[in-house]
Amino acid sequence: MTTLLQSCLFLLVLSNYLLLGTRRVAGMTRLTAFQGLLLAALLLSLDHALLAGAVLLIKGALLPGLLWRTQKRLPADALICPARRVGFGVLAGMAGLVFSIWLDGKLVMPLGLYPPLLLPTGLATLFCGFILIVGRIKAITQVIGYLVAENGIFLLGVPLMTGGTVWFELALLLDVFVAVFVMGIAI
Repeated sequence: MTTLLQSCLFLLVLSNYLLLGTRRVAGMTRLTAFQGLLLAALLLSLDHALLAGAVLLIKGALLPGLLWRTQKRLPADALICPARRVGFGVLAGMAGLVFSIWLDGKLVMPLGLYPPLLLPTGLATLFCGFILIVGRIKAITQVIGYLVAENGIFLLGVPLMTGGTVWFELALLLDVFVAVFVMGIAI
């Protein structure tokens, strides 16, 4: 199961950079759905089948479906982002990953709380979401950035979820907020 966990974390980081480098909203929506699938597989590798099913349903199907529905109503020119900030966003995302790895080495955590590379992946995903929110000018790409940032928050809360805390409920509240946010943009 450790191999599945590490593979999911690697693919999450890779999808972050693909999101930062993509100019088309349709590709960003597919990558967001792929991140939801990866989060579900990550939870499955940690033996949380019920949580994995809920995450797959919400983050892998429901929220990307709302984004697809919104995209169908937008004009074609609204679905392409300007190219001038994409390269800077990828560089900023790489700097965020380096900072996350450095911070992981400096933070003192209880032994065994976070599986290896989960904390830097969560922080890097959070940073990439913030870069998408700030660096993109279209509202729908900013919503995708919010979803990516929320995926990072979700990753950071995964070890705490297993302890019976309220992280899962808070993550669901963030997903409901995103759903309302997407519907507001669609209307």
